[in-house]
Amino acid sequence: MIKNKPANKQYNRIKLIISSTSLILDLTLWVAILFFLSTPLAKMAYRIADNPLIQFYIFSGLIAAGFSLIHFPISFYSGYLLEHRFSLSNQTLSGWLIEKLKALAVSLPLGLIILTVFYFLLWQYPRIWWLGTWLFILFFSILLTRLAPLLLFPIFYKFKPLENESLKERIHKFANQWKIPIAGVYQFDLSKNTKKANAAFTGLGKSRRIILGDTLLDNFSEAEIETVFAHEVGHYYYRHLVKGILISSLISLTGLFLVFHIYQFYLLSSQYASHQLEAIPLLALLMVVYGFISGPLGNMVSRKFEYQADQFAVTSTNGQEYFKNSLKKLSELNLADEKPHPLVEFLFYSHPSIQKRINKISEVNQ
Repeated sequence: MIKNKPANKQYNRIKLIISSTSLILDLTLWVAILFFLSTPLAKMAYRIADNPLIQFYIFSGLIAAGFSLIHFPISFYSGYLLEHRFSLSNQTLSGWLIEKLKALAVSLPLGLIILTVFYFLLWQYPRIWWLGTWLFILFFSILLTRLAPLLLFPIFYKFKPLENESLKERIHKFANQWKIPIAGVYQFDLSKNTKKANAAFTGLGKSRRIILGDTLLDNFSEAEIETVFAHEVGHYYYRHLVKGILISSLISLTGLFLVFHIYQFYLLSSQYASHQLEAIPLLALLMVVYGFISGPLGNMVSRKFEYQADQFAVTSTNGQEYFKNSLKKLSELNLADEKPHPLVEFLFYSHPSIQKRINKISEVNQ
């Protein structure tokens, strides 16, 4: 029974059930839309507007609204009730709703831009829409990575220069030692939402900066935080961001290419035009399926990057025990499953389990 398991096992088992349920629900909904709802929804859009792009907005908006309503109970349980059940959240109900509205306000215009470019290419360039969509998403992703620390992150958190001068000097000294250009070191109020701890190396070019959650600053020593920072520098040192973008874009390109050919076969058998609303749900269904199949490949690459960054953190700081302690603290604060089932880890984990990371550090540095 779940109640007999340790809290971290309970928490992660429930999260896994929620993720699996959401995936099954998405697949079911797209199948239902494709075979039962696409025609009536398309007819409604055709009656309301004459312009194909406006018709597409109406069609997509109706589907998005339906998905949001159906997924809201799951989102509320996983994002609010579950986090409070395991004493991980600091949010009030109104605070949680405000954060959801902020996320919606950010995602709507970004999603609209992507959908507009996608549909225009599908409509005007039916033979190469997949390539054009891939190129645009690649460019858009790089742009967002560059701008997010400046424009998007401050919508959700308050950032200010790191107040601990001793720690700031320590971080800058380490960054200079490895010739890592950073625009600054900032702390942010992660505790307004959660008791979990986090830190990141964000941005590109002049927007590159270190961000440290206040929960990390409150619970970790300076030496431990330095090793966490060194781990993030390790990602930069090994060019994991660039490699990650290239690998994920290759996976996306492969997926779009395969989806295009399956879609073409469907269009020939159904006599639909490529941009016809009734056919478009098949594209979404195929991409969901491909995302599930290709996800473990991306996670496998990500786990390899994490091992490399871990090793860099240990060797560059000579702080093996400090880094092990930081991993254990992160595991406790974030209620991570230190020893997940190997299949679960293979399918869903972008980071190796904490126990594997600690064991790997010990093996390499013996």
